[in-house]
Amino acid sequence: MKKSGTATLPLHYGHVPAWLADRMARLGLAITECILQDFGKQEYLKRLADPFWFQSLGCVLGMDWHSSGITTSVLGALKKSINPLSKELGIYICGGRGKHSKSTPQELSHYSDRNGLDGAQLIRASKLVAKVDNTAIQDGYQLYLHAFVISNDGQWTVVQQGMKDADASARRYHWHSQTFTSFTEQPHAGICGIHQGKIIDMTAADAKPAKTAMISLCKEKPTHVLTEASRLIMPSHHHVTSKDIDLKRLGAMLWLTHEKRPADFEELLLLQGMGARTLQSLALVSELIYGTPARFDDPARYSFAHGGKDGHPFPVLTKVYDETIDVLTHAVQRSKLGMSDKKQAIKSLSNLAFRAEQDFAAKDNLDDLLRIERDNAWKYGGKTVFGDAKPPKGGQLRLFD
Repeated sequence: MKKSGTATLPLHYGHVPAWLADRMARLGLAITECILQDFGKQEYLKRLADPFWFQSLGCVLGMDWHSSGITTSVLGALKKSINPLSKELGIYICGGRGKHSKSTPQELSHYSDRNGLDGAQLIRASKLVAKVDNTAIQDGYQLYLHAFVISNDGQWTVVQQGMKDADASARRYHWHSQTFTSFTEQPHAGICGIHQGKIIDMTAADAKPAKTAMISLCKEKPTHVLTEASRLIMPSHHHVTSKDIDLKRLGAMLWLTHEKRPADFEELLLLQGMGARTLQSLALVSELIYGTPARFDDPARYSFAHGGKDGHPFPVLTKVYDETIDVLTHAVQRSKLGMSDKKQAIKSLSNLAFRAEQDFAAKDNLDDLLRIERDNAWKYGGKTVFGDAKPPKGGQLRLFD
């Protein structure tokens, strides 16, 4: 089996306010439905197994762009919105944080019975994945979250997270069943993080003699192993810096959605009448749905869709968020009726942004951009966990002067 990646994140506590939790569930569902319609269940599970895409999704949904809270909150929002429609979507989410993780076997058993799957094998896979990351690999992180995302044809992705109180960090582990071979021998090409001394890794090649001795005592035979594909390490600082994003990508997207108008592009005529700020958000959502894996190596850029609940890079723009949900949900519903015009127009946004990058000269004016977003946040219903955004006292800047 392939262990698809890890993410190391600053450990954050707190809660998701109700005004954001509801929006996360609704936008998360619309994005899910769009991916399922256009790419299928296997691709959706593959996306969730990519730590960079998962982090980008959390940023688009308005979570703190770098923190451990993305894992719990995104999975909770998806479970809330997807599970009631699991029969229609063919996707179901089991487990979760703390006590909810312990319900994974029962939930898997019930889902398997309803869909003719081998529940015993799925439960075994769930337990083995947790054992590998919590016991076979002793890197100082204790698992507290285990989510098992399964399709009605038996394919699955596991996302789980552990915490390390000593340095206030969390590590997220992603697994995907598509390339399953084994659980226990050399599952990681490497677990990337800050060097903090030696760890115990009973799946490493060097551990074979010790493992052989243990196995002989237990009279068991080992199986084969996994390979880790990608590793994401997020910084501890709360603010977004120019080093955290690809300025060329961000700048080209802003130029397209703010300076160019939809009327300038035949592909976007169906989106006429929409404000530039909503187009900016839709362009990032479009890329999240239709972009290639290489586009997600700077997850912080996706926080420029709607902002973050802690105020970084700017307050969550609730009015823009709501319009994004309405436009995408409407496009998905029309597509179900055989009318894909709106969804094609949204898809065109990511294509146009990519084309615009080819001739766009990057400029490091991130501080000006952040000031503009924060100054205007009150106009768009800007909110953080600390309260509502206020109008600025000074003058305002323009994106492109």
